[in-house]
Amino acid sequence: MKNEADAFHLMHGSMFVMLQHYVESAYDHGTWVKLLEGAGVEHTSFQMQEMYPTHEIFAIVGRLGESTGQSIFNLMEQFGKFMVPDLMRMYSRYVRPEWRTYEMLIHTEDKMHAAVRREDSRTSPPKLIITKKGANQLVIEYKSKRRMAGVAVGIIKGISRYFNESDKVEVMLLSPADAERVQIKVDFLS
Repeated sequence: MKNEADAFHLMHGSMFVMLQHYVESAYDHGTWVKLLEGAGVEHTSFQMQEMYPTHEIFAIVGRLGESTGQSIFNLMEQFGKFMVPDLMRMYSRYVRPEWRTYEMLIHTEDKMHAAVRREDSRTSPPKLIITKKGANQLVIEYKSKRRMAGVAVGIIKGISRYFNESDKVEVMLLSPADAERVQIKVDFLS
């Protein structure tokens, strides 16, 4: 049985595999290899079903930030957007055909994150508390000791792009992005 400290210190390999795909897509394979070397990551490949130290993902993204001049938050947000098509394929059995951005956000915690926790007890996706603020606004409280709210913001924006609703969805942080608990306001424009 995992404890909370282990869950924080280890991250599912799928995140690392998707990060590698993001880096290789946005840059190239050579950049990925240089990032691993610069971050002091000794293994050269990640396996989807394995667990890896969480600090390695931050070291890799930190090196990418240094080499590109971009903030960690911005890179994490781009990574989150990039992951959405893969996430939609991975969790398609939990998504109803009539859902769009609003419904996806409402059901991420109870459908997708619950499935992740059931399928692999070693995983610990962030806890999301979604509050409806009228018919056109959601406030999402992201809670994770990993402090990766940038990925969450990117996923929200990526979902709206996936459903061709980018022009109808506005995302705003209501609290600092690097906190353990982050509030994200999502407005749905008419």
